Amino acid sequence: MRTSPEIASPAELAELLDRHAYLCDEGLATAGFLALRMGRPLFLEGEAGVGKTELAKTLAAVLGAPLIRLQCYEGLDASQALYDWDFPRQLLHLRAAEAAGVTDVARLEGELYDRRFLLARPLLQALETAPSVLLVDEIDRADDEFEAFLLEVLSDFTISVPELGTIRAERPPVVVVTSNRTREVHDALKRRCLYHWLEHPTFDREVAIIRRRLPGAAERLAGQVAGAAQRLRAADLLKPPGVAESLDWTEALVALGVRELAPDVAAATLGTVLKYREDQERVVAGGLAALLNGG
Repeated sequence: MRTSPEIASPAELAELLDRHAYLCDEGLATAGFLALRMGRPLFLEGEAGVGKTELAKTLAAVLGAPLIRLQCYEGLDASQALYDWDFPRQLLHLRAAEAAGVTDVARLEGELYDRRFLLARPLLQALETAPSVLLVDEIDRADDEFEAFLLEVLSDFTISVPELGTIRAERPPVVVVTSNRTREVHDALKRRCLYHWLEHPTFDREVAIIRRRLPGAAERLAGQVAGAAQRLRAADLLKPPGVAESLDWTEALVALGVRELAPDVAAATLGTVLKYREDQERVVAGGLAALLNGG
């Protein structure tokens, strides 16, 4: 297991990420290194599929730490992210105590709110697990109220449980917060974090990513997929493909034994890279040969 202080530079972090098949540029490596060295959350923003979530997963692999993921969504509240009491087990314990003739009310109440009946949700799990990597994924999908609550937790890495007292992280987790920018995240949360915007990769980097993650893909095929993905991102689509879709497309083509992408194969596998019918129709109408050849 590596600890953050052992990583001496952004270049070393980039090399360690590369060993786990994650290729990053100097800007992202620097942001990641500073987040580790300064003990600050890393806020990653960018289009879907550019590698934000994958970075957190790879950081966990590099550090030899478990990844604890909090997937955000509308309506997410503190009890779902923090902790809850295991009411069924508490009730069973109460009935067992009554059957045994226990009549000490104070004792029963104390036992009911024992730590063994506390269900740790992702935020509490991360505070109690050292080391760990906490991924707060798609914070832009959560409500403003949850954003304010998260800011409080990330400020001092403590959680107050009224029945038990304050639980403090022995060693704060490495925190990665991601956003697809479906809405603006408040400045207060961003100020608590180091910020980095993830761009779609250049053509050469995308080819390198495909070849690194899918070594069974022919070099020409990787170049064709990367080139087509670059052109699709420049088109007027509802959901342009990210690197994740480029990898899915390439993996599908490799599974079919394809070494060179032709228009008929592209048409048959378009659903791996474009997930809206309107986008597929627009691309097909524009000509798949032109998409593949850049014409």
